[in-house]
Amino acid sequence: MDSKTLDDAAETERLLKEAAAGDRDALGCLLERHRARLTRMVALRLDSRARGRVDASDVVQAAMIEAARRLADYERDRPMPFYPWLHRLTADRLADLRRKLQAKKGDPAREQPLADLGDSAGMLVDRLVATDTTPGQALAREERRRCVREALARLAETDREILVMRHLEDLRIVEIADILEITVSCAKMRYFRAVQKLKEALPAEDSGGTR
Repeated sequence: MDSKTLDDAAETERLLKEAAAGDRDALGCLLERHRARLTRMVALRLDSRARGRVDASDVVQAAMIEAARRLADYERDRPMPFYPWLHRLTADRLADLRRKLQAKKGDPAREQPLADLGDSAGMLVDRLVATDTTPGQALAREERRRCVREALARLAETDREILVMRHLEDLRIVEIADILEITVSCAKMRYFRAVQKLKEALPAEDSGGTR
C-alpha cells in the first residue's frame, strides 16, 4: 500500500469516527470524498436507454442518504472497509431501480443479456481486446470483439462484475473480495478463470489479446 493510500485510509478513519459521533461536517466530507467514484460506478452500469430515465447522481445521492442513516451501525460493526460498504449500498440502490424499470411491460432491458453491465460491456470489450495499429486488421479486430462479447454473455454475472470492477473501476482484488463478500483467494480465482474463458473464446492466434 503506497503512502497516498495510507494517508487516504487514515483520513477516512478520522472522518468516520467524527461523523459517527455526530459531526455533520465530517459526515459531509466523508461521503463527498467518494461521490465521484461512485457516480462513475453507477454510470458504467447504465445503458443508453436507462440513462434517459435514471441519473447516476440521483442513485448515488440515495445511497449516501442511506449511508448517513446507517453510519453509526457501520462504525460499530465494521463489516468491511468503508468504500466497499458504500459500493454495496450504491449497487443495491441501482439494483432496486433496475428491477422497477424492468418490471415495466416490454422494457428493452429484458432483451439484453449484458444489460446489467450497461454500456460498460462495450468498454470492457475494448479494454480486453488488443488494439491493432494496421487498418487492414479491422475485420479481424471486430471478429475478436464479437467473440469476447459473446464470451462475456456466457459468464456468470458475478464473474462479469469482477472484470468490470477490476478493469473499468480499477479496484484492487481485496476491495472486490470485500464488495462481493468472498475471500481474496476466491476473488483471484474467479478473476483469472473469467479472463481464461475470454482467452479461450478467441482464435488461437489471438489468445494473447486479453490483458
